[in-house]
Amino acid sequence: MNIASVLQGLATFSWLLVVGVIVLAVVRATRAKPMKGAVSITIGMIVFSLILTTVSAGLVFIQPDQRGVVMSALAAKGYRTETLQPGLRWVIPFAENVRLYSISRQTYTMSVAATEGDVLGDDSIRARTKDGQEVFIDASIIYGIDPDKVIQLHINWQDRYQDEVIRPLARGIIRDMASQYGVEEIVSSKRVELEDKITTEMETKLGENDLILIDFVLRDIHFSEEYAAAVEQKQIAEQLALQAQFVVAQKKQEAEQARQVAQGQADAVVIQAEGAAEARLLQAGAEAKALELINAALEGHPDLLTYQYITKLAPNVQVMFLPNNAPFIFPLPETTTPK
Repeated sequence: MNIASVLQGLATFSWLLVVGVIVLAVVRATRAKPMKGAVSITIGMIVFSLILTTVSAGLVFIQPDQRGVVMSALAAKGYRTETLQPGLRWVIPFAENVRLYSISRQTYTMSVAATEGDVLGDDSIRARTKDGQEVFIDASIIYGIDPDKVIQLHINWQDRYQDEVIRPLARGIIRDMASQYGVEEIVSSKRVELEDKITTEMETKLGENDLILIDFVLRDIHFSEEYAAAVEQKQIAEQLALQAQFVVAQKKQEAEQARQVAQGQADAVVIQAEGAAEARLLQAGAEAKALELINAALEGHPDLLTYQYITKLAPNVQVMFLPNNAPFIFPLPETTTPK
C-alpha cells in the first residue's frame, strides 16, 4: 500500500470534517442552539488537517519502474541534481514537487493497419528506393528512458519525447536507409542488412536524446497497387517460363529415353549377329578340323572310304551299279531264295 496516497486521502477527509463541523456549528447557532466547544473542536481539527496535509505533501512513493525528478524552489538550478530512487522518499512540502518518469520498456508502432499503430489510420512510413519505387514500411520501436539521464530528458523533452523524438527520428532514418537499396533488395536479399543499419542508426540517435533502443522491428514492407500488379504479372510470367522449361526438359528426356531404347535394340541386333557369326566361325573351324582328321585317316587307309560307303547303304539294297572303270566288284548277297 502507498503510504503517501493514504495520508493524502486522510488529509482530504480531515478537511471535509472541518467543513462539516463548521457547517454544523453555524446551523445550530442559527437555531439558538449553539454547539458547546465548537470553536475548540474546529481549531483542533484544522491543526490536525494541516499536519496531515503537510506530511502527505512531503512523502513520495517511487515505484520500482519509476524515477523521480524533484523541482525545488530552494535549489540554485531549480531542481535537484539527483533523481529519487524507488521507495518512500521525503521532499520539502510546498517548496518541492516531484515529476515521475517510467523507465520500463515502451513500444511505438507505425502501421498501415488502422488500429495497430499509436496513430489511428494508415501510419506506415512511405519511402522511395534507390531505383525510384515507392514502398510502405511498418515498424515498431521498443525503447526505454535511460535511468541515468532522466533529469536531462526532463529538461530537454519532458513528456514530449515520444512524439518529438521517437516518431520523427524513426521515420527519417527508415526513409534514408530505404533509399540506399533497390526494391528487390529490400524485400529479399538485403532486408536483414537494412534492418541492421536502421537499428544501429536508431540506437545512436536515441542515445543522443537520453533514450535507450531495446529493439527495432521491421514488421512489413508493401508496395503501391501498380507495382504489386507488376510483380504479380512478373511472377506469373516466371511461372509460365518455368513450366515451359519443364515441358522442354520432359520432351528431351522422353526423346533421350526413345534414343536409348533404339540404341539398345540396335546393340542387341549387333550382338546377336556377332554371336551368330562367331558361332558359324566356330562351326566352320570344327568342320575343317574334322575334315583334316578324316583326310589324315584316309591317307593311310584308302579302302576305308569304300567301306564307309558300303556301310551307309540301306540294308534292303540287293543290286548296286558301279562305274565301268571300278577296279573290283564286291559280291552281293543272292537275291533269290533257296529252293
